[in-house]
Amino acid sequence: MGSRGWRVVVVLLVVLNVGLVAWIVTRTSSDTASVSYVRAPSERGPLLAREQTVVDLFQRVSPSVVFITTAVDVRRGFGLKVHRVPQGHGSGFVWDHDGHIVTNYHVIAEASAATVTLADGSEWNARRVGVAPDHDLAVLKIDSPKERLTPIVVGRSEDLKVGQFAMAIGNPFGLDQSLTTGVISALDREIDATNKRTIYGVIQTDVAVNPGNSGGPLIDSAGLVVGVNTAIHSTTGASAGISFAVPVDTVRRIVPKLIRDGEAPRPGLGLKVVPPRRARALGVSEGAAVYVVNKDSAAERAGIMGLHRDRRGRVRVGDVIVAFEGKPIREIDDLNRALDGRSVGDVVELTVRRNGRDEPITVNLQAIR
Repeated sequence: MGSRGWRVVVVLLVVLNVGLVAWIVTRTSSDTASVSYVRAPSERGPLLAREQTVVDLFQRVSPSVVFITTAVDVRRGFGLKVHRVPQGHGSGFVWDHDGHIVTNYHVIAEASAATVTLADGSEWNARRVGVAPDHDLAVLKIDSPKERLTPIVVGRSEDLKVGQFAMAIGNPFGLDQSLTTGVISALDREIDATNKRTIYGVIQTDVAVNPGNSGGPLIDSAGLVVGVNTAIHSTTGASAGISFAVPVDTVRRIVPKLIRDGEAPRPGLGLKVVPPRRARALGVSEGAAVYVVNKDSAAERAGIMGLHRDRRGRVRVGDVIVAFEGKPIREIDDLNRALDGRSVGDVVELTVRRNGRDEPITVNLQAIR
């Protein structure tokens, strides 16, 4: 082979070697790149103490929270056949081992039927036991075996503090067993029930509450229910950081009556109070001036006097209620708020101002429907 032939062979060998090296480098880079996308998970440490507390609370309370779906009966066309169609959903919680379920009145108000889904996924037809529209509370009952029921642990609301931890468990937008957390934002708020009656002593929180959370429990850091989530303040219908809950002290007072009697009428005196503007015109600047006393009422039996006319036909003020169980009554709302915390049959002491003198009067509260 001549020198020219050897040069060709050498050139070919060099080209082949360069190509082989390039292929090896490219393959190695490709393999390295593909391997670099595979990441081993890092082991995290224990949860923060606050995180673990919330996790423990949810695991402890969630078995008591239920999902409520409702339906209505609709008659279509000119036939007699009635169709049952889904209406809505809400939340609730197990009250006792007898199968009583507490929720909001507005969750089941228009429903023809209701189904309760327990935390274990089992579904049960529910029947209405009692309702208290004035407090937006209702009690249902399911015939579930006792071993499937985990009654919620009840606390108190009278000693709540603004700023303390709160959490809600419910079914917002139908998403069952959802947890949100926040704090108590304010106390002693007032909201209107569906029947336009005022609910007093309401708890305000910044816990995210959305449609479907209604009727679910508001829980404190001890895992005790302190309220029933009932409403939100929002321009969009979704959570805006302001939600309200019926205080559990009211729940503890009302629910046993609903279970026993099916209703919980408001306690009252059996009288009407003079509207504030007219009271001021009559010279009453403080207290609740009695307008008229109903016949055969608790107020009549106690001897309370309303407006009356003197011999010249001039309207005269009778009794002005200035204290309820020793607490000052400065306006009508003070009297309504004091009555709201009582029960039918309670014996209370009023202080009335009559002819410039304060006198104690004992009244046996009656049912107001």
